[in-house]
Amino acid sequence: MSIELQNLTKSYNSAYALRNINYHFIAGNTTVLIGPSGCGKSTLIRVIMGLIMPDTGSAKINGELLKSHNILQLRKIMGYVIQDGGLFPHLSTEDNVSIMAKYLGWSEEKINERILELSVLTKFPVDGLKRFPSELSGGQKQRVGLMRALMLDPKFLLLDEPLGALDPLIRFELQADLKGIFKLLKKTVVMVTHDMNEAAYFGDSIVLMKDGKIVQTGSIKDFVEKPKCDFVEKFINAQRSLHDFK
Repeated sequence: MSIELQNLTKSYNSAYALRNINYHFIAGNTTVLIGPSGCGKSTLIRVIMGLIMPDTGSAKINGELLKSHNILQLRKIMGYVIQDGGLFPHLSTEDNVSIMAKYLGWSEEKINERILELSVLTKFPVDGLKRFPSELSGGQKQRVGLMRALMLDPKFLLLDEPLGALDPLIRFELQADLKGIFKLLKKTVVMVTHDMNEAAYFGDSIVLMKDGKIVQTGSIKDFVEKPKCDFVEKFINAQRSLHDFK
Protein backbone atom coordinates (compact mmCIF):
# COMPACT_ATOMS: atom_id res chain seq x y z
CA MET A 1 0.00 0.00 0.00
CA SER A 2 2.80 2.40 -0.86
CA ILE A 3 3.29 5.45 -3.07
CA GLU A 4 6.36 5.65 -5.29
CA LEU A 5 7.51 8.79 -7.09
CA GLN A 6 10.17 8.67 -9.80
CA ASN A 7 11.85 11.66 -11.45
CA LEU A 8 8.78 13.89 -11.08
CA THR A 9 9.05 17.35 -12.62
CA LYS A 10 6.41 20.04 -12.94
CA SER A 11 6.84 23.60 -14.20
CA TYR A 12 4.66 26.60 -14.89
CA ASN A 13 5.87 29.10 -17.49
CA SER A 14 9.47 27.90 -17.08
CA ALA A 15 9.30 28.17 -13.26
CA TYR A 16 9.77 24.80 -11.59
CA ALA A 17 7.26 23.71 -8.96
CA LEU A 18 8.84 20.24 -8.72
CA ARG A 19 12.35 19.22 -9.73
CA ASN A 20 13.28 15.57 -10.19
CA ILE A 21 11.40 14.24 -7.16
CA ASN A 22 12.18 10.66 -6.15
CA TYR A 23 10.59 9.25 -3.02
CA HIS A 24 8.99 6.08 -1.66
CA PHE A 25 6.26 6.61 0.93
CA ILE A 26 6.35 3.63 3.28
CA ALA A 27 3.09 1.73 3.70
CA GLY A 28 1.39 2.30 7.04
CA ASN A 29 3.58 5.26 7.95
CA THR A 30 2.78 8.95 8.32
CA THR A 31 5.07 11.03 6.11
CA VAL A 32 5.04 14.81 6.54
CA LEU A 33 5.95 17.18 3.71
CA ILE A 34 7.30 20.47 5.00
CA GLY A 35 9.05 23.56 3.69
CA PRO A 36 8.60 27.29 3.10
CA SER A 37 5.71 28.68 1.06
CA GLY A 38 6.09 27.91 -2.63
CA CYS A 39 8.50 25.02 -2.10
CA GLY A 40 6.26 22.53 -3.96
CA LYS A 41 4.78 20.48 -1.12
CA SER A 42 1.14 21.16 -2.04
CA THR A 43 1.90 20.62 -5.73
CA LEU A 44 3.41 17.26 -4.85
CA ILE A 45 0.38 16.08 -2.93
CA ARG A 46 -1.87 17.19 -5.82
CA VAL A 47 0.23 15.17 -8.24
CA ILE A 48 -0.22 12.12 -6.02
CA MET A 49 -3.99 12.74 -6.07
CA GLY A 50 -3.98 13.06 -9.85
CA LEU A 51 -5.26 16.64 -9.67
CA ILE A 52 -2.11 17.78 -11.51
CA MET A 53 -0.22 15.72 -14.06
CA PRO A 54 3.59 16.00 -14.00
CA ASP A 55 5.58 17.10 -17.03
CA THR A 56 7.97 14.17 -16.61
CA GLY A 57 8.35 11.21 -14.30
CA SER A 58 5.80 8.90 -12.76
CA ALA A 59 3.74 8.19 -9.66
CA LYS A 60 2.77 4.65 -8.65
CA ILE A 61 -0.20 4.29 -6.32
CA ASN A 62 -0.43 0.87 -4.70
CA GLY A 63 1.79 -0.48 -7.46
CA GLU A 64 -0.28 0.99 -10.30
CA LEU A 65 1.09 3.72 -12.55
CA LEU A 66 -1.04 6.86 -12.26
CA LYS A 67 -2.34 7.81 -15.71
CA SER A 68 -5.18 9.94 -17.05
CA HIS A 69 -7.31 6.83 -17.79
CA ASN A 70 -7.19 5.43 -14.24
CA ILE A 71 -7.19 8.59 -12.10
CA LEU A 72 -10.84 8.28 -11.10
CA GLN A 73 -10.42 4.63 -10.13
CA LEU A 74 -7.30 5.30 -8.05
CA ARG A 75 -8.91 8.25 -6.28
CA LYS A 76 -11.35 5.80 -4.71
CA ILE A 77 -8.49 4.45 -2.62
CA MET A 78 -7.22 7.92 -1.66
CA GLY A 79 -8.86 10.23 0.85
CA TYR A 80 -8.05 13.96 0.54
CA VAL A 81 -8.39 16.65 3.21
CA ILE A 82 -7.68 20.32 2.58
CA GLN A 83 -7.51 23.40 4.79
CA ASP A 84 -10.89 24.48 6.19
CA GLY A 85 -12.44 21.18 5.07
CA GLY A 86 -13.32 22.26 1.52
CA LEU A 87 -16.99 21.51 2.15
CA PHE A 88 -19.82 22.25 -0.27
CA PRO A 89 -21.77 25.12 1.38
CA HIS A 90 -25.15 24.08 -0.05
CA LEU A 91 -24.94 20.53 1.35
CA SER A 92 -25.57 19.39 4.89
CA THR A 93 -22.81 17.67 6.86
CA GLU A 94 -24.14 14.18 6.13
CA ASP A 95 -24.54 14.99 2.44
CA ASN A 96 -20.99 16.36 2.25
CA VAL A 97 -19.66 13.19 3.86
CA SER A 98 -21.71 10.77 1.73
CA ILE A 99 -21.45 12.46 -1.68
CA MET A 100 -19.07 9.88 -3.21
CA ALA A 101 -20.79 6.91 -1.59
CA LYS A 102 -24.10 8.01 -3.13
CA TYR A 103 -22.42 8.47 -6.50
CA LEU A 104 -21.10 4.91 -6.25
CA GLY A 105 -24.55 3.55 -5.44
CA TRP A 106 -24.19 2.64 -1.79
CA SER A 107 -27.44 1.77 -0.03
CA GLU A 108 -28.93 4.27 2.40
CA GLU A 109 -28.47 1.79 5.24
CA LYS A 110 -24.76 1.31 4.47
CA ILE A 111 -24.23 5.08 4.16
CA ASN A 112 -25.94 5.83 7.47
CA GLU A 113 -24.00 3.09 9.23
CA ARG A 114 -20.68 4.37 7.91
CA ILE A 115 -21.47 8.00 8.82
CA LEU A 116 -22.25 6.98 12.40
CA GLU A 117 -18.97 5.04 12.58
CA LEU A 118 -17.05 8.07 11.35
CA SER A 119 -18.87 10.41 13.74
CA VAL A 120 -17.63 8.31 16.64
CA LEU A 121 -14.12 8.02 15.17
CA THR A 122 -13.71 11.77 14.59
CA LYS A 123 -15.68 12.85 17.69
CA PHE A 124 -18.16 14.79 15.59
CA PRO A 125 -21.55 15.24 17.31
CA VAL A 126 -24.30 13.18 15.72
CA ASP A 127 -26.77 16.03 16.25
CA GLY A 128 -24.62 18.14 13.90
CA LEU A 129 -25.07 15.89 10.88
CA LYS A 130 -28.02 17.94 9.60
CA ARG A 131 -26.15 21.24 9.90
CA PHE A 132 -24.64 23.14 6.98
CA PRO A 133 -20.98 24.23 6.85
CA SER A 134 -21.88 27.83 7.78
CA GLU A 135 -23.27 26.47 11.05
CA LEU A 136 -20.06 24.63 11.99
CA SER A 137 -16.94 25.80 13.82
CA GLY A 138 -13.54 25.61 12.14
CA GLY A 139 -12.64 22.48 14.07
CA GLN A 140 -15.94 20.84 13.19
CA LYS A 141 -15.43 21.60 9.51
CA GLN A 142 -12.08 19.81 9.62
CA ARG A 143 -13.66 16.81 11.32
CA VAL A 144 -16.30 16.69 8.57
CA GLY A 145 -13.59 16.99 5.91
CA LEU A 146 -11.81 14.04 7.53
CA MET A 147 -15.04 12.03 7.66
CA ARG A 148 -15.60 12.65 3.95
CA ALA A 149 -12.03 11.61 3.15
CA LEU A 150 -12.47 8.37 5.13
CA MET A 151 -15.99 7.55 3.89
CA LEU A 152 -14.88 4.97 1.30
CA ASP A 153 -12.28 3.50 3.70
CA PRO A 154 -9.34 4.50 1.46
CA LYS A 155 -5.92 2.88 1.63
CA PHE A 156 -4.19 6.28 1.56
CA LEU A 157 -4.98 9.52 3.38
CA LEU A 158 -3.61 12.81 2.01
CA LEU A 159 -3.90 16.01 4.04
CA ASP A 160 -2.86 19.44 2.77
CA GLU A 161 -2.30 21.72 5.78
CA PRO A 162 -5.50 20.50 7.45
CA LEU A 163 -4.90 22.41 10.70
CA GLY A 164 -3.32 25.59 9.36
CA ALA A 165 -6.37 27.86 9.69
CA LEU A 166 -7.34 26.87 13.24
CA ASP A 167 -6.74 28.75 16.46
CA PRO A 168 -4.09 27.22 18.78
CA LEU A 169 -6.43 25.51 21.26
CA ILE A 170 -8.58 23.87 18.59
CA ARG A 171 -5.47 22.92 16.65
CA PHE A 172 -3.93 21.29 19.72
CA GLU A 173 -7.07 19.23 20.32
CA LEU A 174 -7.34 18.14 16.69
CA GLN A 175 -3.66 17.20 16.55
CA ALA A 176 -4.16 14.72 19.38
CA ASP A 177 -7.33 13.31 17.81
CA LEU A 178 -5.73 13.00 14.37
CA LYS A 179 -2.69 11.21 15.74
CA GLY A 180 -4.96 8.74 17.51
CA ILE A 181 -6.90 8.13 14.29
CA PHE A 182 -3.70 7.57 12.30
CA LYS A 183 -2.48 5.07 14.89
CA LEU A 184 -5.81 3.24 14.98
CA LEU A 185 -6.40 2.99 11.23
CA LYS A 186 -2.76 2.29 10.24
CA LYS A 187 -3.26 3.85 6.80
CA THR A 188 -0.50 5.29 4.63
CA VAL A 189 -0.69 9.01 5.42
CA VAL A 190 0.90 11.94 3.60
CA MET A 191 0.49 15.26 5.37
CA VAL A 192 1.55 18.78 4.38
CA THR A 193 2.42 21.36 7.02
CA HIS A 194 4.61 24.45 7.36
CA ASP A 195 5.27 23.82 11.06
CA MET A 196 8.25 21.61 11.98
CA ASN A 197 6.87 21.01 15.47
CA GLU A 198 3.71 19.60 13.91
CA ALA A 199 5.83 17.55 11.52
CA ALA A 200 7.78 16.15 14.46
CA TYR A 201 4.56 15.31 16.30
CA PHE A 202 2.97 13.39 13.42
CA GLY A 203 5.79 12.18 11.22
CA ASP A 204 7.30 8.73 11.12
CA SER A 205 9.33 10.38 8.37
CA ILE A 206 9.76 14.05 7.44
CA VAL A 207 10.48 15.36 3.93
CA LEU A 208 11.86 18.91 3.80
CA MET A 209 11.49 20.70 0.45
CA LYS A 210 12.92 23.89 -1.03
CA ASP A 211 12.48 25.31 -4.54
CA GLY A 212 10.69 22.19 -5.76
CA LYS A 213 13.39 19.80 -4.55
CA ILE A 214 13.73 17.42 -1.63
CA VAL A 215 16.52 18.75 0.58
CA GLN A 216 16.52 16.20 3.40
CA THR A 217 14.45 13.28 4.69
CA GLY A 218 14.41 11.41 7.97
CA SER A 219 13.24 11.64 11.56
CA ILE A 220 13.17 14.83 13.61
CA LYS A 221 16.32 13.60 15.33
CA ASP A 222 18.10 13.43 11.97
CA PHE A 223 17.13 17.02 11.19
CA VAL A 224 18.18 18.39 14.58
CA GLU A 225 21.42 16.44 14.95
CA LYS A 226 22.51 15.94 11.32
CA PRO A 227 21.29 18.81 9.09
CA LYS A 228 22.55 18.24 5.56
CA CYS A 229 23.04 21.90 4.61
CA ASP A 230 22.78 25.48 5.89
CA PHE A 231 19.16 25.77 4.76
CA VAL A 232 18.13 22.78 6.89
CA GLU A 233 19.90 24.21 9.93
CA LYS A 234 18.29 27.61 9.44
CA PHE A 235 14.86 26.07 8.96
CA ILE A 236 15.26 24.06 12.17
CA ASN A 237 16.53 27.03 14.15
CA ALA A 238 13.52 29.08 13.03
CA GLN A 239 11.27 26.63 14.90
CA ARG A 240 11.55 28.02 18.42
CA SER A 241 10.63 24.99 20.50
CA LEU A 242 12.53 22.30 18.64
CA HIS A 243 15.06 22.15 21.48
CA ASP A 244 12.50 19.78 23.03
CA PHE A 245 13.51 17.15 20.48
CA LYS A 246 17.28 17.34 21.07
